[in-house]
Amino acid sequence: MTKQVLRDYALVIIGATLVGIAYNLFLLPSRLAAGGISGVSTIIYEVYNISPATSQFLINIPIFILGWITLGKDFSWKALLGTFWVPLIIYLTADFPYTVTNPVLGTLYGAIILGTGLGTVFKGGGSTGGTASIAQVVKKFTGISSGYSQLIVDGMVVVSSIIVFNLELTLFALICIYLTGKTIDVVQLRTSATKLMMIITEDEASIQRIIHEQIDRGLTKVRSIGGYTNQNQTMILCVADQQEAVKIKGLLQDKEPTAFVVFLNASEVLGRGFSLNKYYGQKF
Repeated sequence: MTKQVLRDYALVIIGATLVGIAYNLFLLPSRLAAGGISGVSTIIYEVYNISPATSQFLINIPIFILGWITLGKDFSWKALLGTFWVPLIIYLTADFPYTVTNPVLGTLYGAIILGTGLGTVFKGGGSTGGTASIAQVVKKFTGISSGYSQLIVDGMVVVSSIIVFNLELTLFALICIYLTGKTIDVVQLRTSATKLMMIITEDEASIQRIIHEQIDRGLTKVRSIGGYTNQNQTMILCVADQQEAVKIKGLLQDKEPTAFVVFLNASEVLGRGFSLNKYYGQKF
């Protein structure tokens, strides 16, 4: 096996462990059917008192076969690992003495840990089985993010749980799966506070001087034509930390008030000055 393959399987194991812990410590004690097979197993446990580890394992088998057929063998071996690993962790931590029964705390902490676990598994190219596999199938054929595909699939399970649980717990479960989906995307995209500045100006030399002298960042210049004035202009693209972006905003308002400026959140930035600390501060 290559280092990348070993890394992927390690991510699946770490993520699946977090998923199992989140379920036993927060979701099951708080009676939150927060989507997925874990939500189904919570309902089954509430009605029939069947072990969640057992019900999750049995339900995952046909869903695993679907993932094998649809998403390929490499994904399926990782999904197989996750399918066994999550119920195993749930079984091993079933009698853990420290649990949270408050639905508010269970929602917040359960969503964060569950989303972190699922996001880690997805980064490894795997799945924890159950509706996580279905969510990956949805992602493949629709192109929407892992977080939102998980949100759609899990939402259907949570809404159906209102038959067993009261409306209040169902609403908490809906909040939980929404926060889980957002956490998944944060983990996968490594959302940061960096900003992409798009500056359209007729005085590119002045803007370039401000950026170089004040924050020492590199930039990219794109020649453009104004749609209203039909005049030649320059669009300057620059990625900077949030504090640097705020500083540039103030300087532009003072020295170049006619410049058209757009600030966008940069979910993930790769390259010198951002992805590697030893290059931080260098121009690109």
